[in-house]
Amino acid sequence: MRSRLRRLVLGATALFTAASALPAAAASGQGRAEQHPSRDGLSAVIRYTEYGIPHILAKNYADLGFGTGWAQASDEVCTLADGFVTLRGERSRYFGAGAAAGGALSGARTNLASDLYFRGVRETRTVEKLLAEPAPAGPSREVRDMMRGWAAGYNAWLKQKKITDPGCASASWVRPVTELDVAARGLALASISGEGRFVDTITAARPPTEAGAASGTPSSRPAARTPDAKAVTKAADELWGDSGMGSNAVAFRGDTTANGSGLLLGNPHYPWQGGRRFWQSQQTIPGELNVSGGSLLGTPAISIGFNAHVAWSHTVSTGIPANFHQLALDPADPTTYLVDGEPERMKKRTVTVAVKDGAPVTRTQWWTRFGPVVTSLNSQVPLPWTDTTAYALHDPNAANLRFADTSLGFSKARSTHDVLGSLTRHQGIPWVNTIAADRAGHSLFTQSQVLPRITDALAQRCSTVLGRTTYPASGIAILDGSRGNCALGSDPDAVAPGIFGPARMPTLKDAPYVENSNGTAWMTNADRPITGYERVFGTVKTELGMRTRGGIEDVAAMADRGRLTVRDLQRQQFANRVPAGDLTATDVARACAALPGGTATGSDGEAVDVSGACGVLAAWDRTMNTGSRGALLFDRFWRKLEQAVPAAEAWKVPFSAADPVRTPNTLNTDAPGFGVALADAVAELRAAGIALDAPLGAHQFVVRGGERLPMPGGSGRIGVWNVLEPQWNAAGGGYTEVPFGSSHLQAVGWDGGRCPVARTLLTYSQSSNPESPHHADQTRLFSAEKWVPSRFCEKDILSSPKLKVVRVHERR
Repeated sequence: MRSRLRRLVLGATALFTAASALPAAAASGQGRAEQHPSRDGLSAVIRYTEYGIPHILAKNYADLGFGTGWAQASDEVCTLADGFVTLRGERSRYFGAGAAAGGALSGARTNLASDLYFRGVRETRTVEKLLAEPAPAGPSREVRDMMRGWAAGYNAWLKQKKITDPGCASASWVRPVTELDVAARGLALASISGEGRFVDTITAARPPTEAGAASGTPSSRPAARTPDAKAVTKAADELWGDSGMGSNAVAFRGDTTANGSGLLLGNPHYPWQGGRRFWQSQQTIPGELNVSGGSLLGTPAISIGFNAHVAWSHTVSTGIPANFHQLALDPADPTTYLVDGEPERMKKRTVTVAVKDGAPVTRTQWWTRFGPVVTSLNSQVPLPWTDTTAYALHDPNAANLRFADTSLGFSKARSTHDVLGSLTRHQGIPWVNTIAADRAGHSLFTQSQVLPRITDALAQRCSTVLGRTTYPASGIAILDGSRGNCALGSDPDAVAPGIFGPARMPTLKDAPYVENSNGTAWMTNADRPITGYERVFGTVKTELGMRTRGGIEDVAAMADRGRLTVRDLQRQQFANRVPAGDLTATDVARACAALPGGTATGSDGEAVDVSGACGVLAAWDRTMNTGSRGALLFDRFWRKLEQAVPAAEAWKVPFSAADPVRTPNTLNTDAPGFGVALADAVAELRAAGIALDAPLGAHQFVVRGGERLPMPGGSGRIGVWNVLEPQWNAAGGGYTEVPFGSSHLQAVGWDGGRCPVARTLLTYSQSSNPESPHHADQTRLFSAEKWVPSRFCEKDILSSPKLKVVRVHERR
């Protein structure tokens, strides 16, 4: 019987014939209708193995989408349904206008702002227009089929199953979806780092007062105010420097490995709750597609993953995915702007949103040829709309539905060359780098992403007064929108106007290692720096983050050592080394011991006995393992130090571009803020009743089903590869819930056999439903630093002791 099942790979017809003959035990609990796929509707076979990981078999892309939508709904129906409420612009209707919007699909702070934006997108038929574009500008037929199938699978699950998740059981807002909803979710994810960050100001932007606009004389109108350049630069750095997402990834070339094949370790850092969670699966169309990995919820294709030939991951890049145009307004009408002296009226987008227990709310947004008018970077930094000046945001990813096709191209790839080919053909990656390795031993890094085509020459020629400061400092271009010759232009190899073509992307092929920890492309490999790219992609010869420095140190040493295997990747993931600790802990302990009387003065002016901290820091093992004593103290000290000591005063040996991995170094313990930081950290722990030498895992944990699980890992600010950014709750025992950090881990290689050698781990587990058996099972593994052996080949799937086969189909 099992040999018959192994022959499923011979074709789709054999797949379903063999599946229907599975042992009764494998299909236990399935009704008669589910044992035979519908002949006239969409259908799929889902084989579940350990930890609820589905292996989806289908005859074609529509059926594959169907099985994927069904399986995602089974695990994440409430999270998915909540996202579709967002995309329909109905959060205010169901949850109240003033409630927090959640942040999974945009940066909107309130439901009302979220609804005004997303309903505007829907009412202007933005997604329909993009779907109508022929490939590659629009989605391919395969992806369209997957989106249509995904919607049908989700709907079929809603129709045939009962929701057990208390988060949305019997909720009226859980409704069927369409292909349009699935595409809209993909578009929202693509633009989340551009327009998505500015939803509040897009929906709140208002022209100057009617009285000022109608007065008829320039002197009676408010004068244009140039925003403070330093404040704008700082706000922009914070806006795009803290995306709520991050990652590490490394690929090794074959001559560094034990058998000549490549290796890849992917470690994306994403939210642990909500709509940006990853979800694991294997997708198979026999003879056509066979890929395993993680998908962002609501998307039909694998986002990061591996197949029999190639593995890839992504890291959030340093590229700035949007820019601004400063508009010169018509003196007679602040809703008309001038381009080469010719007036052009802004487009009004008037949107009405239903509100729970209240009257509908109507607001107007203002759009230009460049994009929406915005009036701030954040609540403290305005971009004033006056009678003479306004600012428009341009985000090329707001018209990018190519991410799914790019990912599907990766899923079919047989080499890193094919990965590059998909990037070149579809050009759909919005805000991440791509790192890949293949069976033949090739490695690849590329920052092939959709960026506004801001060349350094264009910025030099067309930047406004404000832009001349912001662009070199942070890559934020503010261009003169009044000049037609300041348009972004086109590259001949670009799939759309106004973006960079593939030839301009920072790329490194076949280096012994390629590594990225959300730093600049420049230091992808310390021996082969990448240069020559435009400032909008990132910097060169600038100080690296602590996580980048530590990552390069680790992987360069691994490459030099050679003979690497997947086990080495697993050890790197859970080494939990603290590069900041290696650099400074000895000096901190020494300076602590030298404090007169063993005391230091805190930020509140109170003297604190810190003598107990000195020995703890000296004895600390420089890791963030759950049993590490001193890790929590150092972590809290470092956070206080960053607040108390300006970056320019933190180190005695400054940064040198000639030695970027090892500089700056030698902590300046003479800085006045040093003692303050130490005193505040000690006082904080004592106030919480936490011993200075308490093991990390006693105070960094999550609770799942009443079970307290210690969490290994630490903050990227101290350089830890295995990133966790938990929430500090002194009254609750220290760090508790983890909102963000390591998510879908994969360590992948090949050993000469047909099957990849892969270990995976979904840190927060497959389901958000607390009633699911797969709500915390992989979280327990993460706590114990254990992995899941991948079941990729048929023989491995069929030998799973937890094998459960489900046949799913539409019911007419």
